[in-house]
Amino acid sequence: MHDEGTSAENVWVLNPGDKEENILSKQQKIRIRLKAYDHKALDQSAVKIVDTAKRTGAMVSGPIPLPTEKNVFTILRSPHVNKDSREQFEMRTHKRLIDILEPSSKTVDALMHLDLPAGVDIEIKL
Repeated sequence: MHDEGTSAENVWVLNPGDKEENILSKQQKIRIRLKAYDHKALDQSAVKIVDTAKRTGAMVSGPIPLPTEKNVFTILRSPHVNKDSREQFEMRTHKRLIDILEPSSKTVDALMHLDLPAGVDIEIKL
């Protein structure tokens, strides 16, 4: 009986002689983490990366939104007295995760030459 929710691509048949690390190393993956203070620039970058990867024939998972990091800074409004009067500032760091499965050399080359907006931090893991 075959489940409708599973596809034939995701099913691995294990032979007794196979080691798990050999099976997992057959599928390559590039993991890209994007960080930015501006969520619009971040989303534009994510769309560019996904379009470029799909155009070169790679399978793409994402962009997956990760939790937004919020740093709050509280300062006194007055330089001398009035401890009760304070002001708060916050910095939000938005994050996205993109997985590129089975990338070809053409995919890697296209991603290297991609021009992304300023202010977006990119972290790539192979």
